[in-house]
Amino acid sequence: MPRRVEPARDEPADPEVPDADPESVARKILLRRLTDRPRSRVELAEALAKRDVPAEIATRLLDRFEEVGLVDDEAFVRTWVQTRMSNKGLSRRALTVELRRKGVDDEVIRTVLDEIDGDAEIEAARRLVRRKIGSTRGLDPPARIRRLAGMLGRKGYPPGLALRVVREELAADEAAEPAGAGPPFPGVDDVPFEDLVD
Repeated sequence: MPRRVEPARDEPADPEVPDADPESVARKILLRRLTDRPRSRVELAEALAKRDVPAEIATRLLDRFEEVGLVDDEAFVRTWVQTRMSNKGLSRRALTVELRRKGVDDEVIRTVLDEIDGDAEIEAARRLVRRKIGSTRGLDPPARIRRLAGMLGRKGYPPGLALRVVREELAADEAAEPAGAGPPFPGVDDVPFEDLVD
């Protein structure tokens, strides 16, 4: 197969070329980082710092990108929350931890997360349990409850909510299962709490 010949360019293709203008290098870095998904201002500042872009140039460009709406932490948080909550089923608590790691201001996080309806969070927990419940059939009730509640706990749901959702979904699953289709389990509400704790 013949090799593809790249046309000659007036400016270097590699932003790490030492003679390149730091501002144009920084602009390319920012635009490249923003093409795949929205990013927080702190993430972008860190990317520029890793490429040794001078701080004053980085600050000036980030301010300009904010002015024109290319960098918007609140829009970033809204997108992140919507995506992570619908795809991963993460709770508000888990989302807060992730967003703090991304350098988003607590006030921005709080503003966006306060808009989430508590029922939406419970419904997300229910969807997670419904997805996983089939893989727990055949286990004894305490093991099923532990596994499902543990999965919700890893997603950031508080223990009380996790146990309530798991018990309700297991009861619904047992009620939907045809008679004689599975091993006879006691009702999930009959399992003492002490049996759930290792």
